[in-house]
Amino acid sequence: MDAKSAPRVIVGLSGGVDSAVAALLLKSQGLEVHGLFMSNWDDDDAYCTAAEDFQDARSVARELGIPLHRVSFAAEYRERVFQHFLAEHRAGRTPNPDVLCNREVKFGVALRYARRLGAEWFATGHYARLERTASGVALLKARDSSKDQTYFLHAVAPGDFARVLMPIGELTKVEVRERARRAGLPVFDKPDSTGICFIGERPFREFLTRYLSTEPGSIEDEDGVRLGTHCGLAFYTLGQRAGLEIGGRRGRPPAPWYVAAKDAARNALLIVQGHDHPRLYSRELSTQSVHWLSAPGELPLRCTVRVRHRQREQSAWCHRTVAGGVRIVFDEPQWAVTPGQYAVIYSGERCLGGGVIATATHTPAREVAA
Repeated sequence: MDAKSAPRVIVGLSGGVDSAVAALLLKSQGLEVHGLFMSNWDDDDAYCTAAEDFQDARSVARELGIPLHRVSFAAEYRERVFQHFLAEHRAGRTPNPDVLCNREVKFGVALRYARRLGAEWFATGHYARLERTASGVALLKARDSSKDQTYFLHAVAPGDFARVLMPIGELTKVEVRERARRAGLPVFDKPDSTGICFIGERPFREFLTRYLSTEPGSIEDEDGVRLGTHCGLAFYTLGQRAGLEIGGRRGRPPAPWYVAAKDAARNALLIVQGHDHPRLYSRELSTQSVHWLSAPGELPLRCTVRVRHRQREQSAWCHRTVAGGVRIVFDEPQWAVTPGQYAVIYSGERCLGGGVIATATHTPAREVAA
């Protein structure tokens, strides 16, 4: 293909192996490939790896012989993602900022920035597949189920996928690393990034206290017995075990304690003992308004659902509710269903969409035991 006539594709080059191999694959197809390194957080401290990641992206671009652009979307990230993240924590919920980052930044302002750079296509190193059909673009799970990232992509506007490529969706992580090694890419063995992008590896509570005030209150068991003091409901999430500072209690079994609920009216944190305590399980949940990627057809709908990333999909029925939300009824009780997180709905390989979890209904003890 003539380089001057080849379509231009801009790859979100993060400095990791996945986006590096995405660029490698697209270049091998004869496309005019450019890299785009995005900075979405502007704190320069010991926990921020942006400078190191940029150097890795430069090394990849140099090895591939492609131009590398650099841009900061930190202002957009703070306005569209981080402010929502803080507001949800203040309300006692547990948000997932990576979902909004994909919708608002990577497939929002970054995609449009790529178009201004003359790109016909925008590509990323996500583990997911896009299928182009007569009715639009369908989001499908990655071949590597252990790395599938459709949970984080379900809120992207369907139209924004129209000019997007996800080249590694057909590969496993092992295959991605092997292709990078064979091509001599310097990041072939770089460890995967973990955690929320703007927090990095720093202690989560320490980070939040920079933005949220502490409001100590009572830590109680299910009978209302005070067991300790929490530093603020915003700093805890359902199912949390670490950081409760309860320790052993006289007359109690040695089983660990878990956060089961938050009572905002009394500023009280309810904890229970044992991973399989019934208060930690829910058979039903309700969502806020659902973002549909694919028309679900008639409801109720037999489907599978994830309530957290990397969870194995759970069989369920999806029922319509008022205000555009859905009620999910699971075949089996689910552990630590958390308001503020997302319930993402699937039909086979296709991700249909999802919505923010608003409420969850606790499962009676007899159902959990069964």
